Amino acid sequence: MPGNNDALDWIDAELAELADRDLLRGLRTYAGRPGAVLRLDGREYVNFGSNDYLSLAADARLARAAAQTLDLEGCGSGASPLVVGHSTALARLEARLAEFEATEAALVFPSGFAANQGTIAALVGPGDAVFSDELNHASIVDGCRLSRAAVHIFPHGDCARLEEQLRSTGSARRRLIVSDSLFSMDGDLAPLADLANLASRYSTMLMVDEAHATGVFGRHGRGVCEALGVENRIDVRVGTLSKALGAAGGFVCGRRSLVEWLLNRARPYVFSTALPPAIAAAAMASLDIVESTPSRRGELLGRAAQLRERLVAQGWNVGRSDSQIVPLVVGAAARALELSARLAEGGVWAPAIRPPSVPENASRLRICLCHGHDDAMIAKLLEALQAKAAVPCHPSPL
Repeated sequence: MPGNNDALDWIDAELAELADRDLLRGLRTYAGRPGAVLRLDGREYVNFGSNDYLSLAADARLARAAAQTLDLEGCGSGASPLVVGHSTALARLEARLAEFEATEAALVFPSGFAANQGTIAALVGPGDAVFSDELNHASIVDGCRLSRAAVHIFPHGDCARLEEQLRSTGSARRRLIVSDSLFSMDGDLAPLADLANLASRYSTMLMVDEAHATGVFGRHGRGVCEALGVENRIDVRVGTLSKALGAAGGFVCGRRSLVEWLLNRARPYVFSTALPPAIAAAAMASLDIVESTPSRRGELLGRAAQLRERLVAQGWNVGRSDSQIVPLVVGAAARALELSARLAEGGVWAPAIRPPSVPENASRLRICLCHGHDDAMIAKLLEALQAKAAVPCHPSPL
């Protein structure tokens, strides 16, 4: 083997420690197309672990759009967007996203993670201050750290504490509040109107990540900002193409000068190979579907509300969920693993979510409802929880 064979021996001990704490993870490989039914190791499961909220990832219309563009523009983009990687399909997608989001411009990143990380570090730096909800996604956390701005973490949704932090940082050169709109592990919504009020009162930029809400919330599917009527009060809106839209990549939308600044200063954009043309074409097809079939999101959110009610009636702790993401909070990591295994025995796939994805003693199953889940599938989940799981514990609500 190359290298010093002893230099990496520490990894074995660290992996063993993760296993002892029920925190070791591994990969599973599915067969066929992703969707509400998952094929693993020769067995089929009803899949409640996917972020494919509108069930578009395997939609034939996206596949056709991608295939047509493959013939015209090939597989890869060949370079970063600023060199020669800005394909015709990618340019069309950015124009389509700006139209969809009702903003002046949009910029596509290779992933949602890159969009958050790059945008934050481009907007604030040394001498600035950034304010982040404690339950924000890891991409936001990393973006705050990499910015080298002073980072202030406020308790989840606690606008009173955020205002105290804003009051005490008036000497900062620039300030930025950043929050998820729909929190991925809890399924609850950010108090966006209150955040917008504080941003206006304290002359602070406001950035909102709509990753889990794009396509699902709002009259046109633009997300929670649209649903709550605060779109015009948000300076920077981030989204992803890889969840409800069924494709891949992330994007930022807003005023044209913001996009121009990011394409010059957001390092994950400047130094990454551009999104492949076929994926851009698939994302455009998805946007057309989202706009033309609002019933998909209405049906999804209606089923989610019914599911939450039935889970609460069974005695489960679903936290503050108000969306298609429904956590079953059980506490210990071992308990979550046990519950996930019991559901798998009954043909239901619902992976355990453990630290560091969630706080200590807040492990859970995250039930992700998708449009492709029919009544029989949801009944199977409820039956498995009722009959096969041990009596659920009831930690304090999050």
